[in-house]
Amino acid sequence: MSRAVKLTKLQWSKLRAKLSQDYPRSVVMVRWKMREVLGFVDREHEEWVDYTDDPMNMGWGTKSRITMIHLDFYDEPKRTMFLLKYSEYLQNDIR
Repeated sequence: MSRAVKLTKLQWSKLRAKLSQDYPRSVVMVRWKMREVLGFVDREHEEWVDYTDDPMNMGWGTKSRITMIHLDFYDEPKRTMFLLKYSEYLQNDIR
């Protein structure tokens, strides 16, 4: 299995909307079909982020839990094509 692609919820919602335009709705909604056609399945993962390196933190050492979406790829060629086709949706978007 390949490395997972990590997305924020905002990135995933934009990417999911684009996938819904490019593929039938069943591909985006049914996990086994998503794996078959796109080569990945999505999952939510919560992780702790340490903000001690943040200059605005002033050394308080706070941690926060954020929810990320991981795309678990099962096929390396499909992962490569996905990254080429949808790389603009994987950029960090501050807006």
